[in-house]
Amino acid sequence: MTTDTRSAPSRTLTVRAVLFDMDGTLVNSIAVVEQVWGEFAARNGLDIAEILRTSHGVQAGDIVRRFAPAGADVVALTAEIGAMERTRTDGIVALPGAAWLLGMLPAEAVALVTSADRILAEARMGAAGLAMPATAITAELVTRGKPHPEGYLRAAELLGVDPADAVVFEDAPAGIAAGVAAGIRTVAVGPNTGELPDGVLHIRDYSAISCELGTDGEGRRTISFRL
Repeated sequence: MTTDTRSAPSRTLTVRAVLFDMDGTLVNSIAVVEQVWGEFAARNGLDIAEILRTSHGVQAGDIVRRFAPAGADVVALTAEIGAMERTRTDGIVALPGAAWLLGMLPAEAVALVTSADRILAEARMGAAGLAMPATAITAELVTRGKPHPEGYLRAAELLGVDPADAVVFEDAPAGIAAGVAAGIRTVAVGPNTGELPDGVLHIRDYSAISCELGTDGEGRRTISFRL
């Protein structure tokens, strides 16, 4: 059994698998996100505040499709946004405690579920000094992005766990809605979560939680968080 007692929190959650969003949940990439989408908004005469207010956690293609001017080439604009995002990593850092938590958890019990594509996910995780989980559901692997639950359901399936035996860590309303819709216990992370659905817990970051690995009565691995 592996134990960390860095804090004395008051809520306990026991699961068999842990599913993480990336931007805002494991890595702080807000400066890059605002810069790229700010340029997109300026070129197209759009309201950047409205784009940022409604688009965190949503796939780039879905954002472009929603906000691009009528007649715009959505595929080309999405590719342009993607190219900009992949080459801009200055200022990207891990959330407090994220590296510690990823290092503690069994690799076979962790998945990344992100609205970024694989190349962008690897770039941002690398820039933040975080290892890419072996199981990663990126944008090109789903047909319906968040807030649809497809990504989280697929991740649970790949890890071989029932959704009820997993937990989602998410920062954005779209991702939180996806976790809830998947029937997975969901923990909101950070300051930009919006109004939380009933039953969703909230943490600032990972610096004040503890985690313990064990086994249940059937000999299956368990992961217990105190939040």
